Amino acid sequence: MSIEVGSKLQGKVTGITHFGAFVELPEGSTGLVHISEVADNYVKDINDHLKVGDQVEVKVINVEKDGKIGLSIRKAKEQSHRPRHGRAHDRSKESFEQKMAKFLKESEDRLSSLKRHTESRRGGRGARRG
Repeated sequence: MSIEVGSKLQGKVTGITHFGAFVELPEGSTGLVHISEVADNYVKDINDHLKVGDQVEVKVINVEKDGKIGLSIRKAKEQSHRPRHGRAHDRSKESFEQKMAKFLKESEDRLSSLKRHTESRRGGRGARRG
């Protein structure tokens, strides 16, 4: 069985770096799952999602001329979890709203933290210099 773009395979995580995870595929070849292809949401630390030795389903997204294989866990899950019909639109809208609310809260928290830090370095809000 040759490794072809678009095929889904089972693999084993053999190594983790800050930019992705190396996955051993059938026939002994190894591919890379870039950190952006691990999950649908933002992945800050890949170790929160994967460990060496994990069995994962991956989709082959590219094969370079030099033999490097690009893999995606996110795209392997995408098609198998997509509802065939029905209320898919409602669910995606709901999850978008949830994601947006979470993003806004995190942004406000970061901004207030940044303002507090900046104000304390400048001497506070109403500090007067004499």
